[in-house]
Amino acid sequence: MAYNAFGIDLGTSNIKIYNRAEDDVFLEKNMIAIENKRNLFAYGDSAFEMYEKAPDNIHISYPLSNGVIADIQNMELLVKYFLGDLMKGNIRPADYYIAVPWDVTEVEKRAFKDLIKEASVKARRVMVVDKAVADGLGMGIDVKNSQGVLVVNVGFDTTEISILSLGGIVLSRLIKVGGRKFDEAIKAAVRREYSLIIGGKTAETVKMSLLDLEEQRTGALVYGRDIVTGLPVEREIPTLLVDECLVEHFNTIIDNIKVILERTPPELAADIYRHGVYLTGGASQVSKLARLVSKGTGLKVNVSENPLTSVALGLGKIINDDNYKSVAYAIEGMSK
Repeated sequence: MAYNAFGIDLGTSNIKIYNRAEDDVFLEKNMIAIENKRNLFAYGDSAFEMYEKAPDNIHISYPLSNGVIADIQNMELLVKYFLGDLMKGNIRPADYYIAVPWDVTEVEKRAFKDLIKEASVKARRVMVVDKAVADGLGMGIDVKNSQGVLVVNVGFDTTEISILSLGGIVLSRLIKVGGRKFDEAIKAAVRREYSLIIGGKTAETVKMSLLDLEEQRTGALVYGRDIVTGLPVEREIPTLLVDECLVEHFNTIIDNIKVILERTPPELAADIYRHGVYLTGGASQVSKLARLVSKGTGLKVNVSENPLTSVALGLGKIINDDNYKSVAYAIEGMSK
């Protein structure tokens, strides 16, 4: 075919775009830096580099919040620039498949489609795919058969817990717990125990390096500002402190998985018992989460090999395999 197709997974923290022409997934931070309230200063990974370091006249933000679009103008700008980069500055007509959370309103769902239409990227048509369905495909699950599949996607702002069967979603629950909450818990614990203020990036680095630190039997080295003296200092934080402050949020996720399981039809529950939980999403990599989910539910946990890009990889399968085209749909009331 002469035209290209893209699969877009808008995460709060990262944007993932499957590009059929390259058969590859583009991954960058979903951030934008605006100078003097009107000029684009930086976007993507470049904007993230400046985060928590920029002067007052440069505002750096995530256009998404809690899995939905909070700042449509800046998100349109980001999509336009990212796709421009992928097409090397020459925007050509293309089909777009965009992943949306299940447990959001029709208005919020429509905003995802409007975004592509309004971003000046020459969209031939825009199709919507339920995020959990794309997630399952990206993890190598045949979502179109009649077996029940439990997918838990732990993102930056939210965790989406879904039961899939026959190419659709039987039950789904979106909760406001994710990587950002983990980071805030680490920041609060370090402030409480060491009178030390650390940034969000530092907390994220500690969170993601927990497994390596525990294997090396060493603490996490952090830099921040001492509350008492106001001076910059370095401290070594024990991994046990980090583990303890994250448990509460892990338990919230586990409790919500149990709520979904309690509402699952018995035949699907039998399938889930046989196959276990499929755990994915950027924040799913945090040390001990998979183990605690297994312990809390009594189920085997299958951890995704590509937790950050599994949704985009699933969109790639839908684009390339006619067998899965039927899981994508157009939102009523809008032209294709």
